[in-house]
Amino acid sequence: MNEGIKGKVVVITGASSGLGEAATRRLAQNGAKLVLGARRLDRLQTLADELSLGGDAVVRTDVTQRAEVKRLVDRAVQSHGRIDVIINNAGLMPLSPLERLKIDDWDRMIDVNIKGVLYGVAAALPHMKAQKSGHIINVSSVAGHKVRPGSTVYSATKAAVRVISEGLRQEVKPYNIRTTIISPGAVASELPDSVTEPDVAENVRKVYENAIPADSFASMVIFAMSQPEDVDVNEILFRPTRQEY
Repeated sequence: MNEGIKGKVVVITGASSGLGEAATRRLAQNGAKLVLGARRLDRLQTLADELSLGGDAVVRTDVTQRAEVKRLVDRAVQSHGRIDVIINNAGLMPLSPLERLKIDDWDRMIDVNIKGVLYGVAAALPHMKAQKSGHIINVSSVAGHKVRPGSTVYSATKAAVRVISEGLRQEVKPYNIRTTIISPGAVASELPDSVTEPDVAENVRKVYENAIPADSFASMVIFAMSQPEDVDVNEILFRPTRQEY
């Protein structure tokens, strides 16, 4: 299925592994024109070379730096004349109980999970408004719908992504721009590796024993993008069949 995907110019943050890498692979198979951002430029370049994406397809991008996110989006516009889709995927999940005061981890989550999404929106929106078309896909989480002890700040950041996306949805109607929130459950990725507390990491490991492949996320991206232009899939929440939380 490449209806609505072939030839689309797609920017993906956090593209060097996990969900972003899986989405990159599926979209490349479906004929999208991809521009990839992540901090690990070597892994991005290896992926781009494997998929024959071309020399302009990768930009080292730290989503906590607004100028770097803008440079990523500008590269897509300079290379292809437009941007059709941005997938704000970069995120991290250093869970811990509030009483442990892991304030540096809180700051990192706020900077990456919230500001990173806002910077992606800020970079893409002017181009999409001018085009009178576009699709902004923001990655939230099951944790953006439910909160558990230890996930308070992470859940807050992912709930913020949902609120930002819903407000954006209402504001961009005059410009024919679509918006989608994708909220995964336990999907195989490096996200659990960002947990810094050993006891919390062990609990997360148990949840991720039922993790489904990252390609399941890519399938959700394909579904949302491949709808007719007058269909706006605003939110997708999915989990492993066996996941209770």
